[in-house]
Amino acid sequence: MPLIQNRDIVIIGLQQWYTAIGSNCKNIAQEFARHNRVLYINAPLDRRTILNGKGDPHVQYHLDTKEKKVPSIVPISHNLWNFYPSVVLESINWLPSTRLFSWFNKRNNRKFADSIREAVTAMNFKDIILFNDNDIFRGYYLKELLQPERYVYYSRDYLLGVPYWQKHGQLLEPRHIAKADVAVANSLYLAEMLQQHNPASYYVGQGCDLQLFDAQIKHSVPADVPVGKGPVIGYVGALKSLRLDINILLKIAKERPQWQLVLVGPEDEDFLRSALHQLPNVHFTGKKDISVLPAYVQSFDVCINPQVLNTVTVGNYPLKIDEYLAMGKPVVATATKTMELFKDYVYLAATADYYVPLIEKAIAENTDQLTAARIQFAGTHTWENSVKAIYQAILNTSGHSL
Repeated sequence: MPLIQNRDIVIIGLQQWYTAIGSNCKNIAQEFARHNRVLYINAPLDRRTILNGKGDPHVQYHLDTKEKKVPSIVPISHNLWNFYPSVVLESINWLPSTRLFSWFNKRNNRKFADSIREAVTAMNFKDIILFNDNDIFRGYYLKELLQPERYVYYSRDYLLGVPYWQKHGQLLEPRHIAKADVAVANSLYLAEMLQQHNPASYYVGQGCDLQLFDAQIKHSVPADVPVGKGPVIGYVGALKSLRLDINILLKIAKERPQWQLVLVGPEDEDFLRSALHQLPNVHFTGKKDISVLPAYVQSFDVCINPQVLNTVTVGNYPLKIDEYLAMGKPVVATATKTMELFKDYVYLAATADYYVPLIEKAIAENTDQLTAARIQFAGTHTWENSVKAIYQAILNTSGHSL
């Protein structure tokens, strides 16, 4: 039986439900809803979003709820509903003073809280658990304004590495974390960051939907993967210099010209201009539909994650590692605090110089037994297990009973 059940849970966060890409929070909401009633709140519109979103049907739907033309609460599945707040917030991040920003932010929070309260009343939700997916500003005062039974702050990205959040978040996020009843994170690095501000902070792991990455299904090798020209070393994901180290890729390709380096995903400007495009053993496939990604991963001899270490990436949990492992593949990745979780199953490179020898080691040591162990390990990273850890963290908090 689940640790928490038959409760009413309200979720706020950074991502609208209707955003096409998946997110941790949407998966968590679906897992919560297996045994609880869940109301997933879309982020309210602000003036800038309305101005830039003309013609967007989702923005228009938001606006239509304000005029009562369409329902603001939309069922998603059993026990799970999506709420479109009808309020419009002011765009205030441009304000130079955090003190002035906070004054206007409290006004925004009051409007947001009033809208949430209307939805909670309409749904007849009682004694809610309020779960905040990393929304530093729009959720800052909601604990005080909504008086939930528990207020949970969830960290899954180091937002302060991004200028937008750093401007006022440098001061406000630590205060926000400190006043949460419980704070939880999906990476060890972020959990340690939370613990600096709130002793009721916990690492809850990362769930993954790995049904697509099933090693038992055999795929044909994609036509743009070179066959018979030497070991294939591959990466799947967006090719962005903010997150990936181009120099590591250059080093691999130049030091081992007999290896074929296959990079699957859309490129940013830095990648498009990089010297990688002049190397005959580097192959760019472009963006691919997620449905064909397992075929690429299966075609690789070794999968890599040559991550740049910076304030944006250092706390990340790289989901692609679980996808690689679920396919049974040897993996070489940049060593980070979070990657310590994978140390028994992944070859960790402390610097760029480690990549080539570790890839060679990964090829030489690969066995059916290691393949099976990787698949089994990846299979433990389920949303059920992650949400169970969230439930336990909530129950660990003192001063209340659930």
